[in-house]
Amino acid sequence: MKNNEQKAEFLFDKINYKILLIGIAVITLGFILMAGGGSEDPNVFKEEIFNFRRIRLAPTTVLIGFGITIYAILKNPKKA
Repeated sequence: MKNNEQKAEFLFDKINYKILLIGIAVITLGFILMAGGGSEDPNVFKEEIFNFRRIRLAPTTVLIGFGITIYAILKNPKKA
C-alpha cells in the first residue's frame, strides 16, 4: 500500500499574506475614520458630519486599502 501524502500547499506565499493583512488593516482604519459625527437630536444639524476627515480622508484610505489588497492578490512571488 502506497503512502500518498501530499504536502499542504498554500494559495499564496508568506509575503502575499503580509501585504493582504496590511491592506485589510488600512481598510479597517478608513472605516473607523468614517465613524461618528452624528447628532444626538435628529432635529439639530451638525456641520461636523461633513468635515475633511469623513468626506476626503476616510474614503481615500479605504480605496488605498483596496488597492493594497488587490496588489497582494495579484503579486506573483515566483517572479521575484
